[in-house]
Amino acid sequence: MKNPSLILVCFLILASCLRAELKLPAVIGDHMVLQQKQANPIWGWDTPGTKITVTFAGQRHTAVAGADGKWTVKLDPVAANAAPQTLTIKGSTSRKIEDVLVGEVWMCSGQSNMQWEFQNTYTGDVEGAATKHPNLRLISVPQVGTQELQNDFKGQWEAANPETAKKFSAIGLIYGRYLHEILGVPVGLIDNAWGGSSAEAWIRRTTIEQDPRFKLLMESAVKQETTLMSAEGKAAFEASLAKWKADSEKAKAENKPAPRQPGNWLAGNHRPGNIFAGVVQPTLGYGIKGVIWYQGESNAGRAYEHAELFPFLIEQWRKEQGQGDFSFYWVQLADFKAEKAEPGESDWAELRETQTKTLRLPNTGQAVIIDLGEGRDIHPRNKYDVATRLVRWALVKDYGMKFPYRSPEYQSLAIAGNKATVTIDCFGSTLRAFDVAEPVGFAICGADKVWHWATGKITGDNQVEVWSDAVAAPVAVRYAWADNPRCNLFSKEGLPVTPFRTDDFDMITKPKPVTSAATP
Repeated sequence: MKNPSLILVCFLILASCLRAELKLPAVIGDHMVLQQKQANPIWGWDTPGTKITVTFAGQRHTAVAGADGKWTVKLDPVAANAAPQTLTIKGSTSRKIEDVLVGEVWMCSGQSNMQWEFQNTYTGDVEGAATKHPNLRLISVPQVGTQELQNDFKGQWEAANPETAKKFSAIGLIYGRYLHEILGVPVGLIDNAWGGSSAEAWIRRTTIEQDPRFKLLMESAVKQETTLMSAEGKAAFEASLAKWKADSEKAKAENKPAPRQPGNWLAGNHRPGNIFAGVVQPTLGYGIKGVIWYQGESNAGRAYEHAELFPFLIEQWRKEQGQGDFSFYWVQLADFKAEKAEPGESDWAELRETQTKTLRLPNTGQAVIIDLGEGRDIHPRNKYDVATRLVRWALVKDYGMKFPYRSPEYQSLAIAGNKATVTIDCFGSTLRAFDVAEPVGFAICGADKVWHWATGKITGDNQVEVWSDAVAAPVAVRYAWADNPRCNLFSKEGLPVTPFRTDDFDMITKPKPVTSAATP
């Protein structure tokens, strides 16, 4: 072959063939669990125009890689199956995905209390040693904060055993283990929690920008970006990083704890859209039954905004996922910080209220844990009761079982003279005061809006009479309305009454109107 042009063409064709390769995302790999009774997307990348054939459980589906190389097929729904199966994909090359199970798949999301590792719970060492569940599968998504949409991550599905369990989400693992043992089917858990994260980081940036309700949020974000991206901002960050390195070396030499590394907000977990692009996007579309969520601490100071932001997050995730109104269950904020001698206002109480109000969305549920927190630690170690309260929702709402699952919630208020009677919806249960016979945690106020601790008395299965000698004409009642309230009302099955207020006074986290400077 002496024609140079022909030689070059042959070389390019050969090089192209050598480069051609079928690629799959990490979430589609050996040991994965597919969601039962649901059409499950399978996707990947190959040379544009390549025909792709996917076979699994007697099914055969084809697709053609698009101009960007991506292809997608949808598997027909199949029932749960604990017998390992092989999923075969043929394109420019072939891949066999081994040990594929079919069962229930749940995503575990939120901030540090969801991320909290199993080994760091009170009995995580013993429980971890006992975790030998080959059909309970785990995968974790690394923390990548970016504005650029990512299509993959570094990770792999693994069976739950003493080694893999200890660093997995404690709440997620316990939740999944209950489902696995009670339902008797394989369970897959996707952990993508990121400690300290803000809700706005979990939502696609463009959708927040386009919603006028979040104008102030985005104006603040853009201002922060402008500052940090400036020459001065970059120099300040580099200086703080250099100081940290020097302080770290000094601490190491003196055998002291290393100082905390300065955070890069631009690549961190507060910037709007960052976690969605870097963490949520890579698994978007993978078949799931639902999401369990524990987040809100980072948004407590902006509870007023969170009242719109949190339901927006759920609605957007459902649109992005394309699987309808999948189940979304969250943990209400625990009690935290110092107890206060007098009743009053609380941003944490306001955040809890916004979480409760989000129950208006379909297929949602809330695990109330106002009794499980630790005043001195934002990370309460008891994750077992948290997980069991979450899993009750799933067992009842998703799997048709009969368990008490919903914490009692405020229903109505009636006032007669100096006494107020609160009616609480117990969802078929009855009220019970814990430890002492009298209900603790109520406050009452008159038209002056000055709150006083109130005496309470359970007067029926679901009613509490409340009064204070300091309030002759009450207008409103609050229960467990504090960062760290003393409260003791439960259902007879041990589910705590949901904190509430009967008033609609302005929230302390409501942004103050901006007043322009007076002109001379």
